[in-house]
Amino acid sequence: MNKTLRILIITDDEKLKNTLEICFQGWEYDVFFKSSLDSDIASITKILPNVVIIDVSCRYKNRLEICGLLKKDFATTYLPVITLLDKKQLCLELSNLNVGIDDYILTPPDPVDLKIRIEMAVKRSERSFYASPLTGLPGGKIAEEMIKERIDNGQSFVAGHADIDNFKAFNDKCGYLKGDRVIMQTAYMLSGAVRKWGNPSDFLGHIGGDDFVFITTPEKYNTICQNFICMFDTITPFLYKEEDRKAGYIIAKDRTNRTRKLPLMSVTIALVLSSKFGEIDNVISLNEKLAEIKQYLKKIPGSKYMADRRGKREKEQFTVKMFKNEEALADNYRPLGRILLDANVVTGNQLDSALKVHWKSRALLGEVLKDLGFLSDDQLQSALLSQETGLTKRF
Repeated sequence: MNKTLRILIITDDEKLKNTLEICFQGWEYDVFFKSSLDSDIASITKILPNVVIIDVSCRYKNRLEICGLLKKDFATTYLPVITLLDKKQLCLELSNLNVGIDDYILTPPDPVDLKIRIEMAVKRSERSFYASPLTGLPGGKIAEEMIKERIDNGQSFVAGHADIDNFKAFNDKCGYLKGDRVIMQTAYMLSGAVRKWGNPSDFLGHIGGDDFVFITTPEKYNTICQNFICMFDTITPFLYKEEDRKAGYIIAKDRTNRTRKLPLMSVTIALVLSSKFGEIDNVISLNEKLAEIKQYLKKIPGSKYMADRRGKREKEQFTVKMFKNEEALADNYRPLGRILLDANVVTGNQLDSALKVHWKSRALLGEVLKDLGFLSDDQLQSALLSQETGLTKRF
C-alpha cells in the first residue's frame, strides 16, 4: 500500500508481541501495543490506527466489548477490527461476531497471512467509508483517485458530472423519502447506461446529494449521455402526481423562498475530455472546468449535456455537444410499477420495497415483485402486455 499503516495490537503475550513487532516494523508499519484496555476507547482514538488487532483471551473478556464500542462510536465505526483466536475459542467467539469483529485469524498467526488480512481490511474499510450509504456507489474520494490515476498514466478519458435540476423543489414538496427514491433511481439509470454503452473499466461514483460523476472514454460518452437522458426524461416524470406531470411544473418555493412554477426535474451533464497530450495535469483543474461548464448549462432549461474539448494541440477553443430530449415522455408509455399501482395489484409500500431491491440488485422489477410474493405470473404477464400495447386493462 502507498501509505504507512498505523497498527494497534492489544495483547499480553510477550512472545507474540515480539514476533509481530519485528515483522511489522520490517514492513514499515507504525506499530502500537497495549496489554489491555478498559471500556474507554479514548486511548484508541488518540492513536488513530488504521487497524486494531485484538488477541482474545479468557483473562480479558472485555476485549470483545471494546469491539462493540468501536463500532458504535461515529469516529471509529469504520475502523477494521481483527481478532486473534485459538482453535478452542473459535466456535465460542464466532457467536460474538455481531459485536463488531470484521475478521479473525487463528493463533499463532502467520505474519504474512496477517499482513494480507490487514491490507485487505484497510481497503474494504476505505471503500465503505467513502461509499454512499444510499446508493452504495463510491464517493468523491474514490472518484478523485480514479481521475488522478488516469491523469498520471497519460490516458485519454472523459470525466462527466451529472446533476439533477430542480431536485430541491421536488424534495422540499414531496419529502426526503421520495427524494431518496429519485437519487436511487437516477443511480440505477446512470449505472445502466455506463454499463451497457461504456467500457468494462469505466467508473461511476455518487459524490453526494443529487451529484454523480462518471469516467469513460472519448468514443463512448455521447451514447452514454444520450441514453441516460432518454431514460431519465421518460421515467422521472412518473414520480410526480398526474396533474403535475401533465402541467409540466409544480408550485413550490425556489432557493430565494419565493413561490413559483418550477419545471419538472431534468438532468445536466458537464463533461471534460482529457487526451494523452496532457492538457489536464491535476484533478483540481479538471473540477474547475467541470464547474464552469455546469454553471453555463444550468441556465439552459431541460436535460442536456456539453463537453469541453479545449486542448493545447487544437485550434478550436470550445466544441459544444448538446442533446435535449424534450419528447422522451411518450403519451402511451407507463412504467410497470405505475401500471400495477393503478390496477391496485400492489400497494405503494410493496412497490417501494421491490424498487429498492430492483435498483440495488439490477434484477428485473417484475421478477423481484414475484420473488417477494407481491405478484403472480399471470398478473405480471398482463401488466407487461398492457405496457407494450399502451392499453389500460383490468387484471
